[in-house]
Parts: sequence; structure tokens; C-alpha cells
Amino acid sequence: MLKTDLWPQLEPLLARIERPARYLNREWGCVYKEDADFSFCMVYPDTYELGQANQAIRILVNRVNAVPGMVAERAFLPAVDLISLMREEGLPLFSIESCAPLSEFDAIGITLPHELAATNVLEVLDLAGIPLRTVDRGEDCPIILAGGPCAFNPEPYAPFFDAVTIGEGEEALPEALELIARMRAEGALRKDILRALADVSGTYVPSLYRWRTEEEAQAAGSWAEPVVEGVPELVVKRVFEGFAESNAWEPSIVPYTEVVHDRLNVEILRGCARGCRFCQAGMMYRPVRERSAENVVNAVLRGLSETGYDETSLTSLSSTDHSQISQILTNLNSACAGKGIRVSIPSQRLDSFGVEMAGLVAGQKKGGLTFAPEAGTQRLRDVINKNVTEDDLFSAIDAAFSAGWRRCKLYFMIGLPTETDDDIKGIASLAQRAYERAKANVPDDQRGSIQMSISCSVFVPKSQTPFQWDGQISPEETMRRVRLLRNSVKYRAISVNYHDPKTSFVEAVMSRGGREVADWVESAWRRGARFDAWTELFNQQAWLDAAEELGLVPEKVAQAVYDTSYVLPWSHISAGVSTRYLALERRRAGEGVITGDCTFGKCTGCGVCQAVGVDNQLMESRAKEEVR
Repeated sequence: MLKTDLWPQLEPLLARIERPARYLNREWGCVYKEDADFSFCMVYPDTYELGQANQAIRILVNRVNAVPGMVAERAFLPAVDLISLMREEGLPLFSIESCAPLSEFDAIGITLPHELAATNVLEVLDLAGIPLRTVDRGEDCPIILAGGPCAFNPEPYAPFFDAVTIGEGEEALPEALELIARMRAEGALRKDILRALADVSGTYVPSLYRWRTEEEAQAAGSWAEPVVEGVPELVVKRVFEGFAESNAWEPSIVPYTEVVHDRLNVEILRGCARGCRFCQAGMMYRPVRERSAENVVNAVLRGLSETGYDETSLTSLSSTDHSQISQILTNLNSACAGKGIRVSIPSQRLDSFGVEMAGLVAGQKKGGLTFAPEAGTQRLRDVINKNVTEDDLFSAIDAAFSAGWRRCKLYFMIGLPTETDDDIKGIASLAQRAYERAKANVPDDQRGSIQMSISCSVFVPKSQTPFQWDGQISPEETMRRVRLLRNSVKYRAISVNYHDPKTSFVEAVMSRGGREVADWVESAWRRGARFDAWTELFNQQAWLDAAEELGLVPEKVAQAVYDTSYVLPWSHISAGVSTRYLALERRRAGEGVITGDCTFGKCTGCGVCQAVGVDNQLMESRAKEEVR
């Protein structure tokens, strides 16, 4: 049981900081369990506004709280103003529900949502008074677990975590916690608990592996060498087999303060088989599984009733790919008619957004739409296997603006493999023609209200993808291409926005690096790096100085191009998609050959269904619909 309540120390500080509601407990929907023998804290390594909106936090906290004898609470990294006061006053990081020190919990889980959260992970541990590295933790320290998207290359974080869950945590996390609880009750030593965790399917325990040299790794076929008998040489991701049948309604907490995506989020579909070659999520969440229309509609209506939200979002990687999406939207629009409720889909596919979809999405409330052509020319879209055409974009623009939309963002990436200046100019050309199509679909007196924008991110090569062997272009080259794009856009009505290439560079190093990058992260953090995803707080000099101190050449990590035979630092971690398939897709990219979506046609041979023992359920759903 948790014994310490830090509220008496925290309360006097709240009058001295911005947005104190971030740190208040007793939000509607919180769970409190007085009879729990085992305590777990789920941490999002950024502010409450970002973390409270994260669906993984909600799902995992609910899953652990459903286990008898266990309690799960939440914690978030405070904003910089409160962090400073906490350090001055000697106040450790606390949970939201009990305002208890994190160091009193039996286990702590930290999600790794993106690469730029790495220094925040160290800020969390240090603020909690927990040694940064596994090797320095004593028997009384909580077991520190990690999971999330960045776990698919865990090595830049490896020394900081006792164990890492690879893949989906609905079943894996409670299983790991039950093992920890049982062994702690038996008086087991920390090292024995970590050894036992390595036997939990989908769990990687970094301290049980030696990091090989590059020469050794290329000869052995893996950088990670087991140093304890019986631990797996290859850790394959966990998949929540029961997703399709599970209730789409997840108990929700309604915050006191506004958060990012402040609405009811209901996950309708998991996975994507479209096969974009840059997309880690598309490989990470395979195979595709969907919840039934009845399940989704009931969850939305219950959630709206219980939370009081007036907006719901049907979330997934590609929600318009749901085999029953039209039925879902039709039923929800009918049930919510006249109630001022907005039903939205955050991820619209260009080739799925037709006249019918335009009429079903958002009802009478029409904000902005985002479409993602990703590349400016069909040649490059074929290279990345985007499988959409200009006609798909123009048809979507026609449908949207005829149906009443007036704002549209077009999302592209700069620096994709094989990209040329003609591809950059193609972005401007495509956006300008899309703008002209939008104008043609609205009355003359409303053309001045049309807003069209180009948003560009920098390509970051990700592990477990066909482009994992490709390098990132330099920040200087990125800016040259941005200037070329801006000079190529002729209409003032089209704005051009781009992501900071300096932060994308750090992201690429974290995405591609091995265990040596962990020293870089710690050194940069000790120099003041934190909240690196926040433009105004990004400390580039800290990263540069850290690299110089360590003799690390981050440009080599981010920008190196390898042959597909090269063994990469995450070769001992598997998303279930075979390396052979990824290499084949990289070769097909170079040839400009596209690969189809297995949920619409035949199996593409990625190997994930066999690796994880779960079939592609969306393909099965479509087959049933065709029979009917």
C-alpha cells in the first residue's frame, strides 16, 4: 500500500505556477482501490495535456485496475515551472490519484511515444529519485518497465529500463505485473525477477544481453548477445488477440483542464496493411483487426452519455478502411441528430473519401480536413507505396468542398529516398491544382474563405520498415528543399509549414542508433536537454556538446545508407514482419514497383500472421460482406 501523501507539500506551490489544474486529483472517472496489495504507476513522459489524451495510458491503466489486488495510477512530467519549484523544495515526482511518490510504487511503466521524449524519461526518473540506470538500482526500487512505439528499437533507452514490452500491452503488462507481484511476495531478488520477466512473451530485458561490436554483430547476425542461458535471441512482439471482440468502450477520465484532442476517442480498428514503406506504425500494429459496427456505435453512445463530451473521434491508423465504416457513421449520425455532437474521423484516406463519406463525416460541424499525399509526384508515391493518385486527391477535394468544407491541409514528407528537386516542385504544383479544384466547388462569394496549407515533415528512417536501411538528408539540405518549395508556390493563399530539421535530426539518431546512443541521451540531459519536442525548449547545443564529449558522430547514425544485408541494431527485436520481406520491399521501392494491400486482395507474404499467430481479420470481414 502507498503510505505517503505529498499533497500538503504540493498544494502551496500551485498558486505559483501556470495551469495548476494539471496536478489535481479526483477527476471524474478516476479509480481508487484501497485494498490493493500491489501498486503500479503508468507514466507519460510529457505534460498532462498531452499524456491524458493518450489512448495507451487509458487502456493500460484500465487493464491493470481490472486485476484483483492491483491498483494503477497515472503520472505525468510536470511543466518546467513546477519542476523548478519541486527541485527547490525537495518534492519528488508524484502520482495524480494518490499524490504519492513514484518511488513507493512496486512497478512503474513509462510509455515511449516518440524519440524526442528520451530526455524526458530521464527527467521523470531523476525527479522521482530513482537511479537512471538499471545497474544502479537497489532491491527497494520499483521495477521500471517501458513500452510504446519506440520500443521497437529499444537500445537508445536500454540501460534505463529493467524490462521493455514489445508490442501491445493489454495482456502483456498485467502478466508481467502479476509475475513481479508474486515474486516480490516470495522475497525474490531483483535480478531473479528480471530473469523471470525475460520469459514473458514479448518482453526484452536489456541487462541480460551484451552489446557486441559492429564487426561481431555483422558476423553473428545480431548486436545483442544473451549472457544468461535461456533468454530469447529474438524477441517477437505481443499482439492482443482479443481486440476485435473486446469492448470498444474504455472507461474514461474527464479532466478538469483542457487537453490535446479533448474529446471521446473510440478505437475502431487496429493495424494497417496499406504498406507505406516509410511507416513504422503500419508494420508495428499488423495484422489488421476491427471491432464490429454494433460494438463501436454502442461504445460511442455510452461514452458520450457518461462523459458529457460533444465530440467523438473514431480512431485508428486508417479509419475509412473499416469494412463497416459507412454503417457506423450512418448509425451515429442518426443517433446524434439534433444534439450538437460532432463525429469525426482523424485519418481519411484519399482513395476512400468520396461523396458518400463527405456526407457522413462531421454532420453539420465542418472544421478542417487533412489529406496526406506524402509526395508531390506519382513516381515518388510509387516509391513509397502510397497507392494514391492525383485523381484520388482531386476527387476527395471535390467531395469535401462541395459538401461544405473550406479548410484543407495537405501533408507531405521531405527527404524521402530517391527524392529529387522535381518531386519538391511537384508538391507546389499538386497543392496549387488542389486549390483550384477547391475554388471550383464553392460559390463565388465563398471563395475567399478557402484555406489551403502545405505541411511538411522531414523523413525519419524508422526501424522495422523497408526504409530502415536508408539515411536522412542533412538539416542544411532539408532547408534548401524547403526554400525551393516555398519559391515554387505561386498562390499566396497557400501557406507552407515545415518541421524543424534540427529536432528531426535528433529523432533520426534516436530512431537508428544502438546502445551507445544511450550515453548521448544522458549526457545531453545532464546539459539541460528536456522537452525536446517543444520548439521553444529544444536545446540543440546540449546535444552537440554531448556528442563532442563522447566522440559520437550523430551524422553517421542518422544519415548512413546501408545495404539490406547489413545487420541493424534492432535485429533482435521483431514486429513480426520478416526482414526478408522488408528487404524485398526496399528493392521494389528502388524499382518504383507498388505492393497491394492484403486486406483487399491476396497475402503479400510479410509473415506477421504466422509470426504472431493472429490472422488478418479485416480481410475476413470483407470476405463475409462480399458473400452477403
